[in-house]
Order: sequence, then C-alpha cells, then structure tokens
Amino acid sequence: MALEEWKRQNPAYADVPACYAGRLDPMASGKLLMLLGEECKRQDAYRDLDKTYDIEVLLDVGSDTGDVLGIPDYTHRVSVADERLLAEALAKERGAHLRAYPIFSSKTVNGKPLFLHALLGTLADIEIPKHIEKIYNIQLRDSYRISNGELEERVMYLLERVPRTDEPSKRPGEDFRVDVIRTRWKELFTEMSERKFTVLRLKVICASGVYMRSLAGRIGESLHTKALALSIKRTRLGTFTPLWRGVGWWTETY
Repeated sequence: MALEEWKRQNPAYADVPACYAGRLDPMASGKLLMLLGEECKRQDAYRDLDKTYDIEVLLDVGSDTGDVLGIPDYTHRVSVADERLLAEALAKERGAHLRAYPIFSSKTVNGKPLFLHALLGTLADIEIPKHIEKIYNIQLRDSYRISNGELEERVMYLLERVPRTDEPSKRPGEDFRVDVIRTRWKELFTEMSERKFTVLRLKVICASGVYMRSLAGRIGESLHTKALALSIKRTRLGTFTPLWRGVGWWTETY
C-alpha cells in the first residue's frame, strides 16, 4: 500500500520497478526504505540495517500482541515510574539477548507464520524459535500522564485506522481481530474508574529484528506491572539519507 501511494505521488516513477526493504508493524509509522530499479534485486542486502525508534510505553495495561492492536489486559494498578527501577529496567535491555519471537509475528514455523498458529490454537504443537536481539542504546526522553478518557480516544482512533484485508492467509485473524479487540477495549473503559496512566517516551537504537512491542512488555515486567506499546515510530534506518535520484528512497508511512 505504501508503494502504491508513493508512486501515485511521484508519477514519473510509475513504471519503475520498486520494492521495500523491511516492514513496519500495522500500528507503527515512520521510515520505510524503498528500492528502485535494479536495486530491487539486492533487497536482502538492506534487510539487516540498524534502526532507531521513538516509542511510547503505556504502563498498567498489556495485550496479547504487545500493542494497542491486541486483546487488552488491565492490571488495576496505578504505576508511577520509579527513576531507579526505570534506569535498571532500561539498562537490562541494552546489549545482545536471546529472545523468543513474539507469537503475533510473521516468523514462519512448519509453513505457517506464528500469528496463524496463535489464532488457530496450535502454539502448543510447535517450538517457538528464538533469535538474538541487540539494543545499542535506550533512553528515556520524558514521560507524561494521560486520563482514561484521553486514552480511550487514542485507542479507538488507532483501531479505526487498522487496514482491512481479504487475503485468504489473513482470514483466521478476521482483519487483525479488530472488531473483537475494539469490543474488549470498550468493555475495559466502561468498567474502569476515572484515573490517569503513565506513558514513557523512549528512544531506542537497535539492530534489525528487535520488536518494540515485546520491549514494551518487558519494561512493564521490570517495573512490576504490565505495559504495551502505545505508539511506535521508526525514525532512522542505517546511514541512508533522503535521495531524489538514486537507488534508495525514504518514505513515511502512517
């Protein structure tokens, strides 16, 4: 969809072969590296570029996907990030770690992506693979508080923007389960007392293959609560800069 939109905005390249190197999660926004012409044949050479993200981590609510696009799990806690605990949590994430792939990811096992195993209830029949994740640096930029009313507005806005698809491979997910997920969020907010949530704004510099959704959940665990990624924005890939002519092109996706 991003390729089609970019070509619509740049009709001079309508007939030039184009592809992208690396994907963004459905909820994520930011930089997407597009390749033009013959460079499409070198797509694999661009997949492992380092990446930089700005993410928002919402405390006291988790989900089975690690972000807003999942079934929510509310803790009924009211957490205010302790500076010492937060510093320890972020320090723990730096470096290389062996991590399991998220169950809601496109990693293939026995011919099916993990998210299909999760939706079909076959996770118990497989071994979830692991990989090395490297985080070079992670910093707290700031934090803020958001009321449950404001949070509800943000969540519902994000769910309204979830792309619909009729691809047979996505059918078990019923368009990312968005209707079920929206209902569960509405139930949560209806039952919730008036309160404020803490949101952490983080900058993360990492190697390819680090899942920001999983990172948010681990930070919550280190702070003795649950957490999810409220927003994810990729701000940089490798050392590329915008080009008007050449092999690579940045595009912003939202």
